[in-house]
Amino acid sequence: MTAAELETRTGWVAAEVRAELPGLGLLSTIVEARPRRTPRTVARRLWTLSNRYTGGRAITMRQEPVPRAYRAFFRQIGLDPDERRTPVEEAVLERMRRGGFRVRGLPDDALLAATVDTGVPVLALDADRVEGEVGIRLAARRERLGAGERAPALVPGQLLLADPAHALGVLFGELADGVAPSRPTERMLLVAARVAGVPEVIAEEALWIAAELLTVGT
Repeated sequence: MTAAELETRTGWVAAEVRAELPGLGLLSTIVEARPRRTPRTVARRLWTLSNRYTGGRAITMRQEPVPRAYRAFFRQIGLDPDERRTPVEEAVLERMRRGGFRVRGLPDDALLAATVDTGVPVLALDADRVEGEVGIRLAARRERLGAGERAPALVPGQLLLADPAHALGVLFGELADGVAPSRPTERMLLVAARVAGVPEVIAEEALWIAAELLTVGT
């Protein structure tokens, strides 16, 4: 797979979100891939990234343009990035705790590599569980993350990843039950959320890295 072969789509952003948070947006792409054991090529990629992120780099990383942009966004929406870590900082902190990035299987390792390599968080959904285009909107009053009374209650105004019919997850947070890739999954929808100060080309690169690693050896 080459970057030219990757077809990306721009997700929708609700008008009220766009007005309040200019620069927030989504890119997505669909990849024919199933959850599986991590190939050696991907494991070596994680090993290389582990060596790149030493203690000193973990400290200075937050001053780099892309991680800094996500920290600024977290503050803008009322989150303290020193308490609720951005996805890339959480991944690097976990590397520090464990002494390296642990191999967990695909898609997790492909998403981790893409996020750490670019600073742009990438997640995967079961493409066949998403109805229509994916986008960002605010949670409604009394809305839950999924069906049934046991589904987690959402805070009104919370930023959601959604399709036109359902809330799929909290932006940079928990996903609804049943939308993450699982054993029956045959197609994955990769989603990269970018914020003000993050060029679209870097979000595209993050998607390309994840898609490439998901299809290694297939």
